[in-house]
Amino acid sequence: MAADVFPRLEAAWPEVRDGQYQVIVVDRGLPDGDGLDLVRRLRAAHSSIPCLMLTARDALHDRIDGLESGADDYLAKPFEMDEFVARIRALLRRPPISAPAAFTYGDMRLLPEQGHMACGDELVTLPSAEMQIMLNLVRSGGKTVRRTSLELAAWGLAEAVTPNALDVALHRLRKKLQAIGSQVHIVNSRGLGYALAEK
Repeated sequence: MAADVFPRLEAAWPEVRDGQYQVIVVDRGLPDGDGLDLVRRLRAAHSSIPCLMLTARDALHDRIDGLESGADDYLAKPFEMDEFVARIRALLRRPPISAPAAFTYGDMRLLPEQGHMACGDELVTLPSAEMQIMLNLVRSGGKTVRRTSLELAAWGLAEAVTPNALDVALHRLRKKLQAIGSQVHIVNSRGLGYALAEK
């Protein structure tokens, strides 16, 4: 079985985003960040590629954080190679999961394949960055999403982002939610991040 190795998140993202991988093994301790951010971004882009996290962090809350963020399995260091191989084989045996055609929150629907956000018969077009922000917020189910997570989902690791880029995108999204007559709105939890709520 062939494998590609990427030492940094910045190098890995464009390859895992566009590559046809059967499984991805991600180390949390990478030189340019936490490998879990890569998994979060893959899930925000509705990728169902199985992901195995490797980490030296063996605390229960770290494992829960990893699994809730989209990892399929979690292996703490040090580990036996036989166990590593067995876990990879188990992930490869899983049947593929079809991504839903639409994501919903309240009366609002996201249609990623078409690039639209809709409410009833009204719809607006969302550019890629705005779609990724909304997907992250919808997937959180009303829980607060950190500002850095939204920026990562929208613009990735390699793009230079101005300090107010997220604020501008959120302003546009609020206007678009109003335009389609949705009761959903974006709330700001100061110092924490953003979440969806219904009026």
